[in-house]
Amino acid sequence: MNENLFASFIAPTILGLPAAVLIILFPPLLIPTSKYLINNRLITTQQWLIKLTSKQMMTMHNTKGRTWSLMLVSLIIFIATTNLLGLLPHSFTPTTQLSMNLAMAIPLWAGAVIMGFRSKIKNALAHFLPQGTPTPLIPMLVIIETISLLIQPMALAVRLTANITAGHLLMHLIGSATLAMSTINLPSTLIILTILILLTILEIAVALIQAYVFTLLVSLYLHDNT
Repeated sequence: MNENLFASFIAPTILGLPAAVLIILFPPLLIPTSKYLINNRLITTQQWLIKLTSKQMMTMHNTKGRTWSLMLVSLIIFIATTNLLGLLPHSFTPTTQLSMNLAMAIPLWAGAVIMGFRSKIKNALAHFLPQGTPTPLIPMLVIIETISLLIQPMALAVRLTANITAGHLLMHLIGSATLAMSTINLPSTLIILTILILLTILEIAVALIQAYVFTLLVSLYLHDNT
């Protein structure tokens, strides 16, 4: 069991070629679209959820910040669908890879910070030195604020990676325990199986919540710089 514990986190290959790109491109194909004037219930529910999410994230933004609405909505849909597909058996979850999460976090964070320095440089620089700071503490405080700014994309990526990876590992361990106990003690197996089902429901909620948290934090970084 221990030998295959991290097997699901290894990037898959097809004929020796990495298949991660194909897996990343697959979730958008599952988003239903309509070519008709009157939508069905699925499309209507999907559009309602998108409008509700975008309204919650974009309410605090000004006109310049709302230009990011399409990007942020696409981001939360992509992360949510990728996380949910990763819960299927024998599937690969790209969001368990720190490199991919950094590839999403760094450009979005950098774009927000650069926009802040371009549009209101005085306010952006004021974050490094709060008003009323004692003179002896100025160098140390500037260093601390600079580090806290540079660590933001790392915190975004590590938070998403850790939460998704921990859930997958826990499901793997409990599933292996259920399989091992099935030939030893049936009542214990039923109890562990019940725990596994409840954990799966929890992981579905975590997959959606982490997509929302990632996108919301990017939105907050954007709000601070616009």
